[in-house]
Amino acid sequence: MKTDNAEKIGGRDPVGSRSPCIKHVSWGRLEVEGETEPYKDAKLFPGGSREWNWRETGTGHSPGIQIADVQELLDHGATTVVLSRGMAECLHVPPETLDFLKEHQIAVHVLPTNEAAALYNKLAENEPVGGLFHTTC
Repeated sequence: MKTDNAEKIGGRDPVGSRSPCIKHVSWGRLEVEGETEPYKDAKLFPGGSREWNWRETGTGHSPGIQIADVQELLDHGATTVVLSRGMAECLHVPPETLDFLKEHQIAVHVLPTNEAAALYNKLAENEPVGGLFHTTC
């Protein structure tokens, strides 16, 4: 697939691109490389990012991050996943989601948002990483 001179479409670059860096994170705000508007909650993956709308998959503080949320990251080529639990760690990660990642041999890191963002950026320097970021509670 040709990626030279391809235009960015819908928050993502052509397949095979690197994972975008997080430029800034604070309560209710995540600024991502290549995006003009900040996110409140975001999905980042190799080639781009998009708003993380919890209603799409039934995610909530409880039951927590759903398999469908992380599946999208894998579909974009992530081989490592960083899951943020929110600033006060109110967002749960159910065992089913962690088991799914383990079954697919995907390394996973579950951290508070600020730590998750720092680790994500470090990993993004050298590997196709995906992340789910919740910037409030």
